[in-house]
Amino acid sequence: MNKTDRLFAIVLELQRKEVVRAEDLSTLFETSVRTIYRDIEALSEAGVPIIGAPGTGYSLMDGYFLPPISFTVPEAVSLLIGTDFIEQRFDDDYRVKAQAARGKIETILPESVRNETSRVRNAMRLLNSDKQALPPKEKEYLEKIRRAILDKRKIGFHYVKRLADSEGNRHSVRNVAPYGLVLVQGSWMLVAHCDLRRDIRHFRLSRMTELIELEERFKIPGHFNFRDYTPADDRHLLVRLRFNLDIADKVKESNYYYIEDMEEHQDGLDVVIRVRQLEEVLQWVLGWGAGVIVLEPESFRNWIREEAKKMLKRY
Repeated sequence: MNKTDRLFAIVLELQRKEVVRAEDLSTLFETSVRTIYRDIEALSEAGVPIIGAPGTGYSLMDGYFLPPISFTVPEAVSLLIGTDFIEQRFDDDYRVKAQAARGKIETILPESVRNETSRVRNAMRLLNSDKQALPPKEKEYLEKIRRAILDKRKIGFHYVKRLADSEGNRHSVRNVAPYGLVLVQGSWMLVAHCDLRRDIRHFRLSRMTELIELEERFKIPGHFNFRDYTPADDRHLLVRLRFNLDIADKVKESNYYYIEDMEEHQDGLDVVIRVRQLEEVLQWVLGWGAGVIVLEPESFRNWIREEAKKMLKRY
C-alpha cells in the first residue's frame, strides 16, 4: 500500500471508530508507529480535522465526512459479487435489499469502471443449484431469527437433534436467547444461549419447526463477543480410513467437515477423521461402499462389518 492509499484508508478508519490508537493503525497497515505519526501530521496539514495525540488515540472532529467514494474495478466486482451471494443465501428481505444495493453501486460507477466491472463479472458466476437453494421455511426462520437478534427477544422452537440422547430421544422444545447466525458449508446455524441447557448451544435451522418469537427479552453478557466467539472443540475420537485410489479425487473434493488429514500413497488415500461420536461418521463411510476400509478403531471396523451383513440380508 502506497502512502496516498494509506492516508485515505486512515481517514476511513477514523470515520468508522470513535478513537483509534496509532499502535492499532500501525498493526492494521503493517507499518511503524512513527510512520503513522507522520501520516497523521500530513493529514492535519492537508486540512483533515483530527483530534488527539500520540499515546491517547485519534478521532475525527464531529461533522467531518469524506466526499463520495470512488471504486476501483476489483473493489466494484467484490461488492457486486457480494450482492449476488446475499441474494442467493439470505432471506427475502435481504434479497430485495441486495438487489437495490447492486443498482445503486452500478449507478454511481463511472462508465469506464462500470463497463470493465461488467466484463469481469461476466467471466465469474456464483451457481446455486436447487439442492443448495435455501428452502422457504429456512428463509422464513432466518428472517425471524435475524429480527429477534436485533430486538434482543427470545425465540422458541421444536428441535430435532441429529443423534439421539442417552434415552433414545431426538426431539425437544427449546427457548433460547439468539446471539448470532453463522453460515457453515451452506447451512445456517444459530448460536444461542439455551434455557434448557443453561449454556451456549448451536442449532441448525433446517432441524427447527414451529419457531415463534417470544415476549421475553434478553441481554448479551458483557464478556461475550460474537465476532470473537469460537466454540470449544470436543471432537476427541480419531477414525483412520483408507480409500481406493480410483475415488481419491472424489474424497478430496467432498470437503467433508470432519477430515483432519489426508495422505496419498501407492496403497490408497489415507484419511484421518476427528469426531465426537462414531455415529456422526457412520453414514458417510458407508456411502463410499467397497471403496473404503476402516483401519481403526477396531470397534468401528466391527460396526461397519455388522452393517454390511445387515445390508447383505436385505438383498
